[in-house]
Amino acid sequence: MSTRIFLIAHTPLASALRDCAMHVFPDCAQHVLVLDVQPDATPEDSLDQARQLLGGQEQGALLVLTDVFGATPSNIAQRLVEGRQARLVTGVNLPMLLRCVCYRGEALDALVQRAVVGGTQGVMQVAVTAPQNQNRRTNDQDQHDHQQ
Repeated sequence: MSTRIFLIAHTPLASALRDCAMHVFPDCAQHVLVLDVQPDATPEDSLDQARQLLGGQEQGALLVLTDVFGATPSNIAQRLVEGRQARLVTGVNLPMLLRCVCYRGEALDALVQRAVVGGTQGVMQVAVTAPQNQNRRTNDQDQHDHQQ
């Protein structure tokens, strides 16, 4: 059975991440739920909305991904996963989500590890000193040559 993935984040991040993931994996739409937490919503209202989106049923494993630890979406998610076959990972990014969607058939604990690794491997500093596949021009080159 496939793990359901529930994105809970500040609006509009959860929906935007889901849209990006569905661009790559359109067949996974039913496995990825979203809750965009509105700035004027109370935590209790957002938690009720999250529970409604889950349907109140225990339908197998659930992985909840949130944006910022300690913020309202994360606090809601912590309350949501209590007493369920669920795990919570904060700091969601697109590489993390894509890894989760791709491997959602794995055991929940293995999926959590893939989420964390995917998220951290997706963050890197890239130092570009010249446009890709082009040599740097030096000052002593002929001033009259032109690129086409």
